[in-house]
Amino acid sequence: MGKRVTTRRRVPEGFRDAVGVLEFWRDGTLGVRRRDGSLVEIAEDTLAAARIVPERRG
Repeated sequence: MGKRVTTRRRVPEGFRDAVGVLEFWRDGTLGVRRRDGSLVEIAEDTLAAARIVPERRG
């Protein structure tokens, strides 16, 4: 929690990516807070890939 991550999840159209701070991972759902303040909730079973990425500069 609290780390900046990039995620890729499966959706019917293919894949979607989200980059932000991992706020929670509970009950099979990840919460990623994007730079614009929006919260992306990702169902764990749709997650294709995720990794920690460096903090943004400036």
